[in-house]
Amino acid sequence: MTHHNPSYSITIRLRYPDQPGELGMITSLIGEMECLIGAVDIVRVEKNSITRDITVNAADVAHGERIVQRVRGLENVDVVNISDRTFLLHLGGKIEVRSKVPVKTRDDLSMAYTPGVARVCRAIFEDPEAAFNLTIRRNTVAVVTDGSAVLGMGNIGARAALPVMEGKALLFKEFGGVDAFPICLETQNTNEIISIVRNIAPTFGGINLEDISAPRCIEIEEQLRRQLDIPVFHDDQHGTAIVVLAALRNALKVVGKKLQSIRVAINGAGAAGTAIAKLLLSLNVQQIVVCDRKGVIFPGREAGMNPFKQWLAEHTNPDAISGTISDALAGADVFIGVSAGNLLTVEHIRRMNTDPIVFALANPDPEISPEDALPHVRVMATGRSDYPNQINNVLCFPGFFRGMLDVRAAAVTDEMKLAASEAIAGVISENELHPDYIIPSVFDRRVTQAVAEAVSAAAIAAGVARR
Repeated sequence: MTHHNPSYSITIRLRYPDQPGELGMITSLIGEMECLIGAVDIVRVEKNSITRDITVNAADVAHGERIVQRVRGLENVDVVNISDRTFLLHLGGKIEVRSKVPVKTRDDLSMAYTPGVARVCRAIFEDPEAAFNLTIRRNTVAVVTDGSAVLGMGNIGARAALPVMEGKALLFKEFGGVDAFPICLETQNTNEIISIVRNIAPTFGGINLEDISAPRCIEIEEQLRRQLDIPVFHDDQHGTAIVVLAALRNALKVVGKKLQSIRVAINGAGAAGTAIAKLLLSLNVQQIVVCDRKGVIFPGREAGMNPFKQWLAEHTNPDAISGTISDALAGADVFIGVSAGNLLTVEHIRRMNTDPIVFALANPDPEISPEDALPHVRVMATGRSDYPNQINNVLCFPGFFRGMLDVRAAAVTDEMKLAASEAIAGVISENELHPDYIIPSVFDRRVTQAVAEAVSAAAIAAGVARR
């Protein structure tokens, strides 16, 4: 069965004779191409012809091209124009800067700018903390990337990463009321990135690191946390780990298992996999096995290691098993994939314990398709919006930063991450839990408020709040 996705939707503008049966013939032909027709709109009616826009959801780019080619072959039907709706949405960018105050008179100008602004500058010079009250700093976050590890695309560079960072800033504002701005750096030198972010920090109340390749991202975050007095949060690590833990808490309730007694297999030893393992370890989950491209990470392994994988080798896999992901899955209660698509088979799933939980989070293609896995698992989650149980970082970062900014947090703590995870999970009551509903929808507006309140309280309790 063809799986359609709105991100591959196209609008085909057609002109054809205005005669009975013509529209039915066109839509029937399009329907034969295993696509979904989303809308049919009249654009223009002329003496002997009619022009309509037909919006179609395809499965991918190639599918959309085949649909158009088929329509072009129709007699007396002209393809006037083809629009990719996703590209149209991005035209001119997705965010903008707007003024909060009017400048319509000389008085307005003299207070917003010179000479009145000088008094505000002197006040901040005398008390640097006043910048949080008197400038945009109190509600502004930098979304920083070098474009080295973008979504499922890899190292595409700073310019190509900008649409993703714009989208991140859009979500910050839409869901958390946080003003965020994309900062795409034309360098992938670790020390240069640390220096640049340190030097732009006075403008921002927090730093969100995004799509920087591992293990560099871990070092960059650690260095910036030591050097800055504002929170630094690498969302690919901690946002992912927080939402995964929230979903896992609820999934375990569905299957009737306890967090501390489960066996977990994680595929992917990069930023997200490492952060997930660390968060689970902090909750005393002992039986964790992490795999990378070379197989199971175990004490004494030499191939493909780095300092962060060495840490995993020393703190996970207590039984020191070796081998492949198949060996890691033997008897596992939970699989968490943060790696690459189409790595698992049904035979792999069958090696797991009863009532298996599978989080196949690779994007755009999961480690195993839900269609293949669902007959053999109890709870299934992916990173995609077109399946139930989407593990999406938007459930975390808007509320997480909202909470930190509200109390002017100086740092991020593990207690704040755990509080955020509990808050996300708690949005769904136990009576509502279902194998297809273990994590709230990204459009559930209760989530941001719950996360913000939990993070603020945890920051105050940890002594990192300045307000």
